[in-house]
Amino acid sequence: MSFIYYAPQPSPGAVATDDAATHMPAEWELHHRTWMAFPPPNETFGPLGSPSLDRARAVWSTVARTIARHEPVTVVSDPRDATAARGWLGGGITVAEVPLDDAWIRDSGPTFVHRPDGSLAAVDWVFNGWGAQGWAAWDKDADVARAVAGKAGVPATSSPLVNEGGGFHVDGEGTVLLTETVQLDPARNPGVTKESVEAEIHAALGTSKAIWLPRGLTRDYGEFGTRGHVDIVAAFAGPGTVLLHRQDNPAHPDYEVYRELSAVLAGEVDAKGRPLRVIDVPAPTVLEDGEGFVDWSYINHYVANSAVVLCAFDDPNDVIAAGILEQAYPGRTVELVDARDVFAFGGGIHCITQQQPAPAAQRGSE
Repeated sequence: MSFIYYAPQPSPGAVATDDAATHMPAEWELHHRTWMAFPPPNETFGPLGSPSLDRARAVWSTVARTIARHEPVTVVSDPRDATAARGWLGGGITVAEVPLDDAWIRDSGPTFVHRPDGSLAAVDWVFNGWGAQGWAAWDKDADVARAVAGKAGVPATSSPLVNEGGGFHVDGEGTVLLTETVQLDPARNPGVTKESVEAEIHAALGTSKAIWLPRGLTRDYGEFGTRGHVDIVAAFAGPGTVLLHRQDNPAHPDYEVYRELSAVLAGEVDAKGRPLRVIDVPAPTVLEDGEGFVDWSYINHYVANSAVVLCAFDDPNDVIAAGILEQAYPGRTVELVDARDVFAFGGGIHCITQQQPAPAAQRGSE
C-alpha cells in the first residue's frame, strides 16, 4: 500500500452574473486548483501570537503543501495576515488577499460548477455562520464566495438558499447527499420544505436525485458544531458508491447514528436507479477528548488530482482507513496528515479545502 504520513510542522513566524449553472463535477474529477483559507486571529483560533493560532496555521499549511504536490493551490488570506501566510506556506503556493472572518472555505467559499458550454461558474450560497450561531462571525465570510470567484475569473450566480459546501456531497452523475438538520434548519432556511430545497439544489448543481440523511454525527450538534454536515459522515467515492462512517463501540452515541444511516442508505438508489454500494469506514478507536465524544472521521478527506489527503489521528485505524480509501480511489496515493488540530478547531481536511474543477473540455482520464 502506498500511503504516506505527514505531521504538521511549525514554520517561522469577478464579475457576477445570473447565468444558469448545470453540473457540479464529482470531487474526483480533474481539478484546475484547490482553494484554502489562512487562519486569521479570531475566537476560534485565538489571538495573534497565541500557541493555538500557530497550531492552526501549522496544520492548515501542512495540508496546503501536501495538496500542492499534486495540483496548484491558492490560499486566501485576510490582507493583514498575507505576509504571515507567505511565511508559513513557503514557495509554490499562491496567496490571494481576501477579507476573512474564519478559515473554513468549504463552507464560506464558492461551489464551482460547469455551465452548459463546459465553462466554469460559481454558486454563491447564502452564508450565515452555520445557522447564525452565537460564536460565529460572518460579515466578511458572507462575501468570500464572490471574492474567490472573482480571483478565479469565473462568474458567480447567487442562490437564495443558506447552505455550506460541507452540507452536501455529489456523485457527478445527478445524485446529491443532504442532511435534514442542515438545509431544513430553521436558523438557516425557515419555512422551507424538502421539495423547495431540492428544487434549488438541483437547479444550482445539476442534480436530479437527493438522498436525505436524518442527521450527522453527535459531536456536530454541540455548541461549536455545524448541526449535521454530511461530509463528516458520508461521501460519494464513485458512481453508486458511498463511504460511511462506522462506529463500532456501543459506548459512543454514533454507534446508533451509524446504524440509522446505514439502514437509510441500504434502501436507496442513485439518480440512475443503481442501488448504492455502501463501504463502511471504521471510526478511530478513540472515543472522547477533553470536550466529550469525538467526531474524528476518515470520511472528511479531500480528493486531489493524484492523491487522497486523509485525516490521521495517531490511531490504529489510520492504516485501515488508508487501505479502504486506496481501494476506493484506485490510482491515487493516500497521504495521511495528522488532523487532530483541525478537528480541535471544529472541522476536518475536507472542511478547509475547496476544489476548482477544470473546464469540462479539459476533463479526461487521469
